[in-house]
Amino acid sequence: MALQIGIVGTGWFSKVHGDILAGLDGVRVTGVTGTTAAKAQALADRYPGAIGFGNLTDMLDSLKLDAVYLCIPPMAHGEIETELIERGIPFFVEKPLAADLETPQRILSRLEQKPLVHAVGYHFRYKESIRQLKESLEGRKIGMALGTWMGDMPQVAWWRSQEGSGGQFVEQTTHIVDLLRYTAGEVREVYAAYGNRVVQERFDNVTVPDVGTVTMKLQSGAVATISNTCILPGGVSEVGLKLYTDSGILTWSPERLEIDLPGTKTAYTGKDNPYLAETEAFIHALRTGDTSRILSDYADAVKTQQITCAALESARTGNPVCIGE
Repeated sequence: MALQIGIVGTGWFSKVHGDILAGLDGVRVTGVTGTTAAKAQALADRYPGAIGFGNLTDMLDSLKLDAVYLCIPPMAHGEIETELIERGIPFFVEKPLAADLETPQRILSRLEQKPLVHAVGYHFRYKESIRQLKESLEGRKIGMALGTWMGDMPQVAWWRSQEGSGGQFVEQTTHIVDLLRYTAGEVREVYAAYGNRVVQERFDNVTVPDVGTVTMKLQSGAVATISNTCILPGGVSEVGLKLYTDSGILTWSPERLEIDLPGTKTAYTGKDNPYLAETEAFIHALRTGDTSRILSDYADAVKTQQITCAALESARTGNPVCIGE
């Protein structure tokens, strides 16, 4: 029997995940939930026999689903995950977990009471270059790290709203925060400075900062700074993480990994698809119960959310925030 998968959300990421799922042997996309049944059906029409629904409960009542993919804006999380957990339906959820910290903490509490197979879409963890980066760090001492997510502002109304997206550091730069944790270890203190330079003058109803820098102390004693902006013109961007160690510099971007050691400079490029890899890991877990290939679970993703929300709090108050307090 083919696995029956539902999707919640009708945006670009829903199509990305839906197309990957539909291309796998023994997997079918059979339902889509959207803000309207018409929008849901428009996406469902990509997948043979799939049905569109205007709300999650109708989809879950009508179809026997093996799992659900959640590709929804940050402010839409909470009730959807809770219903899936109550019904015992595994889920894959795209980052970030919410626009705040309280919502994911509630969901994690429910998951701990009623465990089920799940995964979170921090897809960069699945890149071959990140595996190589982690291997290259073995036996080396990290002194500091610099991360960036510099780009333009996504043209959807919820993204420019603080309540809708949580802001750029929560919604986008979370990827770099997550990679910092994954490669360099846990964060214990955060200090952030945010500002408004350009975007509020160009667009209506903007309540998110458009520049920001976040300095972090790691539990290891290393320090890190991750900066972001959404003021750049379309087509101009910089995304990556640079680690400074006692034996050289490791520079990662989504397209390339460079390792700069005394006398040698090595570059790795790869065409691997981390979205495919994360879905294969999740589907494997659904079929076998073996979750060892899933690189980001909910409890781990909440730790990343703690840092991005702590940065927001620090920028608001002007004070450092200790993680876990």
